[in-house]
Amino acid sequence: MALSENKPRILLVEDEEALATLVTYNLEAEGFVVEQAAHGDDADLMLIENPPDLLILDWMLPGVSGIEICRRLRAREQTKTLPVIMLTARGQEDERVRGLSTGADDYIVKPFSVPELVARIRALLRRSKPERVADQLIAGDLVLDRETRRIHRAGREIDLGPTEFRLLEHLMEKPGRVYTRAQLLDAIWGMSAEIDERTVDVHVGRLRKELTTGREIDPIRTVRGAGYGFDDAYGK
Repeated sequence: MALSENKPRILLVEDEEALATLVTYNLEAEGFVVEQAAHGDDADLMLIENPPDLLILDWMLPGVSGIEICRRLRAREQTKTLPVIMLTARGQEDERVRGLSTGADDYIVKPFSVPELVARIRALLRRSKPERVADQLIAGDLVLDRETRRIHRAGREIDLGPTEFRLLEHLMEKPGRVYTRAQLLDAIWGMSAEIDERTVDVHVGRLRKELTTGREIDPIRTVRGAGYGFDDAYGK
């Protein structure tokens, strides 16, 4: 199953089932993809294997505590800048200071307002991953509009299928980054997809054909032995 149109992905680590269900329902209604963990050890493994765009982390958890998880992710290169909102019943000032000093970016005390949580999530994502919440991705004469699901290059509209759209969106989010075929399969088709890595080559070929006409420059880079990326020099 493919990820939901490249929407921002949030990992919610909360052992209160009713609260986790409520928060997940509301965040998905706001357009986020939400994954859940109820145990500290499970959350720690998920953060290592596939870091999200933002982490909502309960302080008190079975297994590894929220504070210890926060310490660990800040010590790892791939998660040291991951936005973290600490969610807890602890409201004393010294406890808030402890949570923030451990590496949390924000702190919300239970019970809390879901709209406030959503607002804080969006604020953190705008600072840390603006490409994940922007309505448009723009590179040179190429414009991808997430709201209308339309793409234009030099004034002409480009008609892409849903898979090619997600592929271009994913590549444009991080110009210059090279993704392996396995990484693209995971991001576009989902980890459970039973398809060959050569499928990526086929869809990249289709994408290139639609993006370029005549002597137009191909914005998609092929890095031999590595994979594909969006050319960070395109349009500059």
